Amino acid sequence: MYKDLENKSAKELEKMLSQERAKLYGLRMKLAVNQLKDVREARETRKMIANILTQLQKVNAEK
Repeated sequence: MYKDLENKSAKELEKMLSQERAKLYGLRMKLAVNQLKDVREARETRKMIANILTQLQKVNAEK
């Protein structure tokens, strides 16, 4: 999954980041009302956000 991020532009990464953050927000709301069945999904989403932020830092450092 992280390898896919290496070929993305900064604009694409920012779009993905906002989508993942929105997804995490929804997962947290579901968790709060006990509707979330797979709690691991929230952890995986947080890791994906971290990977996107790391790649975004690399892309911005290259400029």
